[in-house]
Amino acid sequence: MKRLIIASMFSAALLVVPFANLPAGAENKSDECVKQGVVSVSYTAEKEVSPDTVQISIAVKTTDKASMQNASKQNKEISDKIYNYLKGAINPVNNDYIKTSNYSARPVYYYQDRKQVFDKYEVSNNIIVHTKNIDKIAQMIDKSLALGATNVDSLDFSLSSAERDKYCDELLTKATTEVVHRANVVATAAGSSIDGVKNLGTSCTLDQYQAVNYARNSLMMAKSAVAEDSMGGGSSSPIEAGVVKVYSTVNGVFRLK
Repeated sequence: MKRLIIASMFSAALLVVPFANLPAGAENKSDECVKQGVVSVSYTAEKEVSPDTVQISIAVKTTDKASMQNASKQNKEISDKIYNYLKGAINPVNNDYIKTSNYSARPVYYYQDRKQVFDKYEVSNNIIVHTKNIDKIAQMIDKSLALGATNVDSLDFSLSSAERDKYCDELLTKATTEVVHRANVVATAAGSSIDGVKNLGTSCTLDQYQAVNYARNSLMMAKSAVAEDSMGGGSSSPIEAGVVKVYSTVNGVFRLK
């Protein structure tokens, strides 16, 4: 019984020794790290640039009262003509492409005296064109409408991946330089100085609002241009690409001495 008591006391002593031998001031140093000040700074650099890419959605709608097959056949004939024309107007080497989207075939009804009455069969098809040939976009729209397209659903100007990366890198560099400068200004004014970066957050976005507005206004004018051309008037739709805004934001947190 006596031996067991001595062994227990010796084990307890071993547990106490490491804590008793901690270096002086270790706890104070930990508290100092926790209390170290920081300064947070955010800056957004922006730039207006000309778009180098455009995507248009050209709609082809056909109807027939007799059969869905007739409506579908008419749609295919018109779509093939437009597709073949556009295929020769783009450049695949520049990653240009054409694809079909939102194909639908349905019967159309209307209500009369609270009864559903069959009206016609309708087939709809959208041809998406993604190209860098912005200077040819007006011609593409006019020719597509002349070949039987019913309308242009969208016209979006943007930047290719390479151009976007180029401007993002340029603006992120500018924003980072400005964030570091302002952090130093704030630290100096507070009687301190920067002691390294704690955290950096970045983002880069595009604002295509102005380009889309130009596109919407131009779509209404495109149909008028085709109508005038058929009567011996103008032959080109007035399409304006507008500008694309690139925004790069840097959020920085810096340690203070």
